[in-house]
Amino acid sequence: MENKTYTSNRRRVRTNVHIRELAATVQLSHKEFIQPLFVEEGLVAQTPIQSLNEMNTDTIESLLLQIHTDILNGITKFLIFPVPSAKSEIKFDFSFVIKTILAIKARFGNKVWIAADTCLCAYTSHGHCGILDPTGEIVLNNESVIVLTDYALQLARAGADCIAPSDMMDGRIGAIRQLLDNNGFDDVCIMSYSAKFNSQFYGPFRDACKSQPNKENGLRDRKTYQISYFNAKDAILTALRDAEEGADIIMVKPAIPYLDVIKELSLTTQLTIAAYHVSGEYQSIELLAMHNGIDREKAHIEIWAALKRGGASIIISYAARHAKNWLERNQSV
Repeated sequence: MENKTYTSNRRRVRTNVHIRELAATVQLSHKEFIQPLFVEEGLVAQTPIQSLNEMNTDTIESLLLQIHTDILNGITKFLIFPVPSAKSEIKFDFSFVIKTILAIKARFGNKVWIAADTCLCAYTSHGHCGILDPTGEIVLNNESVIVLTDYALQLARAGADCIAPSDMMDGRIGAIRQLLDNNGFDDVCIMSYSAKFNSQFYGPFRDACKSQPNKENGLRDRKTYQISYFNAKDAILTALRDAEEGADIIMVKPAIPYLDVIKELSLTTQLTIAAYHVSGEYQSIELLAMHNGIDREKAHIEIWAALKRGGASIIISYAARHAKNWLERNQSV
């Protein structure tokens, strides 16, 4: 009998939707998404963000309406970014965001999960994420951490479910965890911006938060405290350090350019990993879709699948509020 050589026919697992579903290694659910929200002090009405399609800056009142709408669309988890009216170099007033969180919790209670971005960039007159030294050349790490820990405690007292430090100061996770625990907030989790790269993809966000570094002299960028995209090992080490200091969730930001970091962390730590598909990444898809260069819904879903495939358990996306409807419409794999 003649011997036959058999080759693997991989197309058999692609033949129809049923076997594609059975063979799929990724499942997406809207329950895994966090929706970013911007709230600005002194604003009189909800205002579109010109560089961030379908996103708005809200008043407290319009924010409550937006959250109500998002809940109806299946989203119950939010990341709050405040835009205060007053800026300073050393003394900061956090009362506006505290008022915002109190209002959210008074209206929705435990129906929503609120993560509060914890950083100084929107509060500082120079746009940096911490306090500068007198020369304006150096972000003072320890002095910044002291302010951030106090900020975190105020957020927890207001009802924030999660503190999300995005400043990238050394030691702030341990300091925040200790202060929260010492004040009876051991149930408030920390989502650390652990692998936050010095990226070009933050532009629309900085427009929304009015947080672009703006010193004519001195420190003009964030290279001394955000991670270099030439140094993935630094991102891994920083994330593992934050995990040891008490972070419950570690975040990689941006997402797609750093899938290698997401994958490496997923293999190195058992902690939950969040991938932040940032404003520039989001807007790139939106602009392509506006020019009929891409299918908007399918493109976002493709990105989300890549993030899950890479090891992320949480996806932070400006399109999160569409996830439930889009996934239902495009559920065929």
